[in-house]
Amino acid sequence: MNRTFDICVVGGGLAGLSAALRASQLGLHAVVLEQSPEERYLCNSRMSSCVFHLAATNVLSPPEELERAVVAATRGRAHPALAKALAANAERAVRWLQQQGVRFIRGGAAPYHNFVVAPPATHKEGPFDIAGRGGDVLLRTLEAALVQAGGEVRRGTAVRTLRVEGGRCTGVDAECGGQPAGVEARAVVIADGGFQAAPELLTKFGITPEPARVVQRNAGSGRGDGLRMAAAAGAQLSDMLGFYGHLMCRDALERDRLWPYPWLDLVAGAGMAVGPDGRRFADEGRGGVYLSNRVAALPDPASAVAVFDQAIWDGPGAAFLNPPNPRLLDHGGTVHRAGTIEALARLAGLPADALADEVARHNAALAAGRLDTLQPPRSAAPLAPMPIATAPFYAVPVAAGITHTMGGIAIDEHARAVHQDGSVFEGLYAAGSATGGVEGGEHAGYVGGLVKACVTGLLAAEHVAGDPA
Repeated sequence: MNRTFDICVVGGGLAGLSAALRASQLGLHAVVLEQSPEERYLCNSRMSSCVFHLAATNVLSPPEELERAVVAATRGRAHPALAKALAANAERAVRWLQQQGVRFIRGGAAPYHNFVVAPPATHKEGPFDIAGRGGDVLLRTLEAALVQAGGEVRRGTAVRTLRVEGGRCTGVDAECGGQPAGVEARAVVIADGGFQAAPELLTKFGITPEPARVVQRNAGSGRGDGLRMAAAAGAQLSDMLGFYGHLMCRDALERDRLWPYPWLDLVAGAGMAVGPDGRRFADEGRGGVYLSNRVAALPDPASAVAVFDQAIWDGPGAAFLNPPNPRLLDHGGTVHRAGTIEALARLAGLPADALADEVARHNAALAAGRLDTLQPPRSAAPLAPMPIATAPFYAVPVAAGITHTMGGIAIDEHARAVHQDGSVFEGLYAAGSATGGVEGGEHAGYVGGLVKACVTGLLAAEHVAGDPA
């Protein structure tokens, strides 16, 4: 395949298909190069539960409110113009998807669960119970629309390098069926996801010192190829630290039935997360994404333990999607239970005196309304603490589960990549989880991968269509 297109998209997930389809609708000849040869190639978009929100806020909210939510979630680190662009286009993105035939339902009581792709994924029997649901339907709908609009999808085509002439991206060199393949294009959009499945990059960028001890809560297709190509061509990278993920039962390192659900964010957030010394190491109240990042950064990312009591197990432990109570027990996950904290510590292999002292400190600070006196201090929101006082007491060995990385190719509000000096990288765009600048960093502020993917895909296509170069 040696062809010329207006726009060449690397990666066939939501971001890539959105970019290609929108470009085709605007009269451009578009091609998607997807590395997998499978018809229903596995990627994070296909595995997703498909809840469309922006920073846990209803996409129908006023843009100003959405922008504030993004800024708050990222603690002010988000690229201002990009945050504004996401907020301004969040509702438009879901409306555009509806126009392509994607059907949404309300997926739960939370206000931001009002746009869930139907029929929803269940994940009841492990991570691959997805055919004909959620993300699978979403991608097949967009691909069918793309082909009808005159676009192309080339499976089994792995892009190796970017073509750059005079500082402008002019196409890609790829491999298809073991043979070299080239594409010339007015613009290239990198949309091949994050680098969560690239152990060397997880270590290089400080995500975790031991990638093998982190649960790959993802499709395994995000290996950072697009990021490497862009960096080699001189593109700037942004906010490489941080990922979206959840606390998983440590057994998920070996058992697929224990991921992507259940996760233990809510029980650890209401109770405690301690290291092998029986002491807390992070602010549990800041939520599961933040806590998962702190667990992943431990010398042993699979050494932490969630500690809680019966009231938490029956409350937060039985709430939300596919909760650990009773799913974790049903699927053979390790759950220690004892009548005293000291006995619990012995079962979990923790120092009894240290754990008993830490639980006592937790309960006393909560009763006095002085969570700031804890070390480290803990927040009361978004995850509110509860006493650990009602026997029996529980301990679950946990590990960080990584869904997708948050850092990537730096882009502006038009999804254009930039050079190391900050100038626009003509002809090169990036979309979805391949990008950085709007989330990530030390605080790991999750914004919403699906909305980000669709919006940045649309913005890239529309800018290419409006650029006569």
